[in-house]
Amino acid sequence: MRVSIARNRSEFQWIAVFSVLWFGVSFASAAEGDVVRDFENRVRPMLIERCFKCHGAEKQRGGLRLDSREAMLKGGETGAALVVGKPDESLLVEKLMSGAMPPKTEPRLTEAQIGAIQQWIAAGAPFPSVPSQLADEKARRNHWAFRKPDREAALRSLPAEARAALEMRSVAADHIDAFVSAKLTEKKLPLAPKANKQTLIRRAYFDLLGLPPAPEQVEKFVNDASPTAWEALLTELLSSPQYGERWGRHWLDVARYADSGGYETDMYYRHAWRYRDYVVKSFNDDKPYDRFVQEQIAGDELWPDNLELDGNYIMAATKLRALEAHTGTGFYALGPQIHESSMDGGKQDYERLTDWVDATGAAFLGVTLGCARCHDHKFDPFTQGDYFALQAVFARSREVERPIVNAMEIADFKQHYPRVLAVRAAREAYRQFEQSLAGRQPTADEEIRRRELLQAIGRSVLDIPERTTSPPGTAFDGVFELPAVSVLGHERPDLVKPIHILSRGDLDRPKDRVTPALPGLLAEVTGVTPALPDGFTSRKELALWMTRPDHPLTARVMVNRIWQWHFGRGLVATPSDFGKMGQPPSHPELLDWLTTEFVAHGWSIKQLHRLLMTSATYQLASDFAPAANLVADPDNRLLWRFNRRRLEGEAVWDSLHAVAGTLQLQMGGPPVVPPLSDEELAALRDRYRWVVSSDPKQHARRGVYVVNYRNFRFPLFEVFDAPNNAVSSPGRDVSTVAPQSLWLLNNRTAWQQAVQLAARVVRDTGDRPEALVTKLWRLTLGRPPSAQEQAEAIALLEQLTTSPTDKLLENAPPELASLPAPRANALVKLCLAMFNHNEFLFID
Repeated sequence: MRVSIARNRSEFQWIAVFSVLWFGVSFASAAEGDVVRDFENRVRPMLIERCFKCHGAEKQRGGLRLDSREAMLKGGETGAALVVGKPDESLLVEKLMSGAMPPKTEPRLTEAQIGAIQQWIAAGAPFPSVPSQLADEKARRNHWAFRKPDREAALRSLPAEARAALEMRSVAADHIDAFVSAKLTEKKLPLAPKANKQTLIRRAYFDLLGLPPAPEQVEKFVNDASPTAWEALLTELLSSPQYGERWGRHWLDVARYADSGGYETDMYYRHAWRYRDYVVKSFNDDKPYDRFVQEQIAGDELWPDNLELDGNYIMAATKLRALEAHTGTGFYALGPQIHESSMDGGKQDYERLTDWVDATGAAFLGVTLGCARCHDHKFDPFTQGDYFALQAVFARSREVERPIVNAMEIADFKQHYPRVLAVRAAREAYRQFEQSLAGRQPTADEEIRRRELLQAIGRSVLDIPERTTSPPGTAFDGVFELPAVSVLGHERPDLVKPIHILSRGDLDRPKDRVTPALPGLLAEVTGVTPALPDGFTSRKELALWMTRPDHPLTARVMVNRIWQWHFGRGLVATPSDFGKMGQPPSHPELLDWLTTEFVAHGWSIKQLHRLLMTSATYQLASDFAPAANLVADPDNRLLWRFNRRRLEGEAVWDSLHAVAGTLQLQMGGPPVVPPLSDEELAALRDRYRWVVSSDPKQHARRGVYVVNYRNFRFPLFEVFDAPNNAVSSPGRDVSTVAPQSLWLLNNRTAWQQAVQLAARVVRDTGDRPEALVTKLWRLTLGRPPSAQEQAEAIALLEQLTTSPTDKLLENAPPELASLPAPRANALVKLCLAMFNHNEFLFID
């Protein structure tokens, strides 16, 4: 044994010498930031996982702490743990190489791991102070986001005069302005004036509906001098069914919604759209957010029910509500999935549980729980035990396909199933006929026979949807299937796999077994016991705990998201990371007050819209930029003006069709597949995946209904920064790149909508340049043109009319067909120019 240890020690010494000679030079020549990054990526996680439980804040075996550079230099009973710059003389390295550390009950560190520590010591042993402070348990427990919102403390933070004014008026929106004003007064920053009414109505329409207002709607609002005009407008917009589509799209980003699994095969999720429709309906119904969360996490456990009838076709309302709640658990049925993992049940389960826990933490709690999968969270108070205990919460769950029709409809389907067999028989007859030809050309009679057989297949297929009837609103989705939804159900008790903490997150290195439990610190904050029932109600208990009125995160995170979707940036600029490494809130007292207000009003999202949008802060102008403000607060974190925002890809798509008068407002149903050019389809591996919807009217439906593959995003949405739908997305990026303008100038859809817009303008104004330009401006920008804009537009129109025509109109609408071709082409190009106008693509 001694010989073996000596031999290993000798090998480690050579590694140490090599590390110092090679890596030491690398560290010495690297920037300090690179050294620190290497420490954070390679050394600190290893210390946390392998060393801190014996030599950390809670326990110091042998009097030694290893959770700070100062503690290492001080050492323990046997002396200093490290000698800076000299790994060979450092006791820490000696103990690791000899096997004295970690204890014999623990696996030894690998040569690569010890080599990383040697390199770190050789490079000066940097140990950044901020993470050291973050590692302090007390500091982590006192983090603002893990404390309950304190309404009274928030109000006490306001100046006395502001509090007195609020008590006199008792207008909720004034509270927002009071908190914002207090910050601006402190920094001596002037406030922007109120935006004009044309700007405000356009802002409200896009915020709540994701659509531009029609000229008539703008005119009505601008001319309404009533003091309640703004509130009346908000009431109208919040009652629109298009509201749910707009705000449902926001949530779908958070829910990592997609119609396919991603990775190489990108398997198709045929029922995912039902979850999308559930989200849209939930927003339109103003479903309380606590119920919305409960349904997605545990709708099946909180509201168990079936679809049995009671002597007639009328389904009980309670059963329909239970079905809707179950549909919400589709949140967990649409995550990314690796096709090949289906060959390994344990691996597939682990990947699924990892996605479920990570998505739950990011979407509902706004924390990076996934960082605790391989080791205790480096910054936030979440342990590996917390992480895998949450996996245990979901361990008894599995994805199931649940029929959404009642027993009578299932019986109807079985009654008509012979029609399905008729299709198979017709197809088999055709296959045998083709085999009989043996590769030769058919005769005239045989060609007739081929057509007859093909027609028989078509008749058999058509016969199924025409003859198979169902009660209104529950018609069969497809020819060969019963309507169903992908949701969570329960695994058989005898098939439930135990959950273990995994060393470094490695499935092949299980450690202690864990049972369902809440994250320890958050459970403590809310005054409950972490342990949950180890049975088939653990998701229910998790959902109920997360939606407690006093929970420090759930309501707070959603309030911040809603603020972000209105103002362009949240009060917390990292909406899915409320932890130590996230951004602190710009207005913490305002966030706390809004959170308690949200809960006090029944978790109503529509009520929160009213509160935010009736504030003076929301109604500020965006074109205000004093030099002093730009220097003191260049990012407008203190809200001295409204943030100008670029439209998302879906809103651009919707706006193109809305101003052209072609937008189809049909709601819900399976995804829409609009036509694409060959160039756009070049990146698609299998063309059969892009089967264009047969009804041309479907091609002009809202962007939220366009098919959402993970491996092939709709080209317009892609160039306008579609989110990464492999994970919960906290917000949309905003880039400015050439392909955006190229799409809006050259794409077939953009051209077609420009043709329809030009026809609409001519239909309303005739070929009168002044009226034509005014109408075009009102449709696309929501305002009349200035005198200069009108003159320039007319001049451009005349110039384009006399320019050579490089693109002729095909199948032109009657309004354009009645014009000379050069004039019609010029008008279409002017409309294309308006699609590229910044004011068309931005909300002021």
